[in-house]
Amino acid sequence: MAHSTRYAHPFLPTTRADMQARGWEQCDIIIVTGDAYVDHPAFGPVLIARFLEGRGFKVGLLPQPDWHSAEPFKALGPPRLFFGVAAGNLDSMLNRLTAQKKNRSEDQYSPGGQTNCRPDRATIVYAQRCREAYPDVPIILGGIEASLRRIAHFDYWSEKVRRSILFDAKADLLVFGMGERPIMEVADRMRQGERIQDIRDVRGTAYTINDEEMRALEADPARRAADRKTVVLPSYEQVIEDKHAFAVMSRDFQMETNPGNARPLAQRHGNRAIYMNAPALPLEDGVGTAGAEGKSVAMDELYDLPFNRVPHPMYRERIPAYETVKHSIVLMRGCFGGCTFCSITEHEGRVIQSRSAESVLREVRALRRMGDFRGTITDLGGPTANMYKLKCKSEDIEKRCRKLSCVHPGVCENLQTDHGPLISLMQDVRKEDGVKHVFIASGVRYDLAERSPEYVKELAAHHVGGQLSVAPEHVSPRVLEKMKKPGIESFERFQQMFACASEEAGKEQYDIPYFISGHPGSTLEDMVELALWLKQNGKRPRQVQDFIPTPMAMATAMYFTGLDPLKMEPVYTAQGLREKRLQKALLLYWNPEQWPLAREALKLAGREDLIGRGPHALVPPESPGEAARRQRAERDTGAGASAPRHEATPRSGPNGTARPRARRPGGPRAR
Repeated sequence: MAHSTRYAHPFLPTTRADMQARGWEQCDIIIVTGDAYVDHPAFGPVLIARFLEGRGFKVGLLPQPDWHSAEPFKALGPPRLFFGVAAGNLDSMLNRLTAQKKNRSEDQYSPGGQTNCRPDRATIVYAQRCREAYPDVPIILGGIEASLRRIAHFDYWSEKVRRSILFDAKADLLVFGMGERPIMEVADRMRQGERIQDIRDVRGTAYTINDEEMRALEADPARRAADRKTVVLPSYEQVIEDKHAFAVMSRDFQMETNPGNARPLAQRHGNRAIYMNAPALPLEDGVGTAGAEGKSVAMDELYDLPFNRVPHPMYRERIPAYETVKHSIVLMRGCFGGCTFCSITEHEGRVIQSRSAESVLREVRALRRMGDFRGTITDLGGPTANMYKLKCKSEDIEKRCRKLSCVHPGVCENLQTDHGPLISLMQDVRKEDGVKHVFIASGVRYDLAERSPEYVKELAAHHVGGQLSVAPEHVSPRVLEKMKKPGIESFERFQQMFACASEEAGKEQYDIPYFISGHPGSTLEDMVELALWLKQNGKRPRQVQDFIPTPMAMATAMYFTGLDPLKMEPVYTAQGLREKRLQKALLLYWNPEQWPLAREALKLAGREDLIGRGPHALVPPESPGEAARRQRAERDTGAGASAPRHEATPRSGPNGTARPRARRPGGPRAR
């Protein structure tokens, strides 16, 4: 039966019975997703499905289908146009494994937090099952897993370079980035009768070409940005064998990410190649304009779609990711920070795309109608809390710019940093009937916030529930330069501003800084410097990020190649899991469980002077209790006095690594 009686809007069909209740014989499009079905705009595949439905397509959804056979992929019958396949809101490998390559205890996008609800490399497996189910139905890949694996990429979990996901999935097309514009154009053209193999000119899409086509591109290479010719990346075979070639590939890829001036890319894989059109144009702010033939897509349209804002009633257990976002509101998408360890820019783009204040207030009123809403909005933000409405002073300058960051090494003189529209929106949301508290849980970009004392005062007085998330990441200038993060001085200035604003508001509040261990460029000596800074400033971080090299990030290229792709100079990287644990232990210097590893790290760094009991020390010497426990462990394992020691591996919880946190599935914390 159709699940619609208790909800404002019918859920998308997930069964034949749902289709029959709508009077459908066949879906136009079926979206396959590795996440549970939560009818909420923070869940990307569902957002795309609702968006296509709003454009007149009959859309079905297969959430977390059993992948062990093709039968579950036949549940809705064959779609008339195509299968859209996504792993979910996170890369499936990142979703399952920690930085230490251990299984996470929870899958936040599955009912009850159950693990094993999706396969590893879910995009590939789902696409293969769709092909088995209906060999003649086109398959289009999308979502962050496909987007960030569209070229040859280093895969941390298998420790090897993998080819473009398009080849392994054997799909017809890949949509990269935020997919509304490209998927709308592809779907509309297929509805009008075009074959998918003939749709080759849509921005934000990639497809395979043959040897002859690739030879033509190789014979006429791009020589300068202005010629708009296709940029030929080093081949898959080259980047496997030559790390310098991998670094060149990463650099050339990054230089073609601005939709205003990006050129197409091509990369050979044997006797075939992947061809990538320029990135899709960003969505229009607010309501946008009608555009030719209704092709315009604006941010407001997405959040006015008919979401029930709850999980599908088929589920009896809570879905952790939903619990963290159900009373939160996303203001914008995109990030111009350009942090090398972060994939927001590669996926969402550098151009900030903002909703109108009216759209946000409409969503606030929709929240008030939810039965469990008690007046508290848990987050008013996005990938970054305070980039709402920030943009380049000139569209022409923005279209021509080839910088990878608007805020590094300093805030660009062309960047408008006026926080006024955001302050006004924060005030308007607070004034809404039924709203008691409006918190900002997204990370604040402090180098921008320090330019607006008014914003910091507004933040401290009304939008912090005692603790504020900020992400300085490190203190070493050398490491911060590799991260493309501002110097620690900027964070310290913001700290002072926030402390003063909190005191002025009569509130006792604290900033909660996040740091990364094991990042390229960071040595044990650098981590000692960071640990000393933490102790001097009375900081005891509990959520420490152990760097994970995610596909296509610049820091991942540094990790794999030992080279900075932008400067082609050597960069040190902690490679083994053991050294990564040592670096993390220094950040947790205050935790007795980490003392054995921290002492080992200090000895290796030549800083045994920091082992002791005086005020200058980071960790104490081995205690009698520790010695007794170590001796018992050695006896239990049969290790003799001369045998190598095997320290227990500290457990990493699901929030201890690489930002797969589910505060807001569509937007990781600020970089």
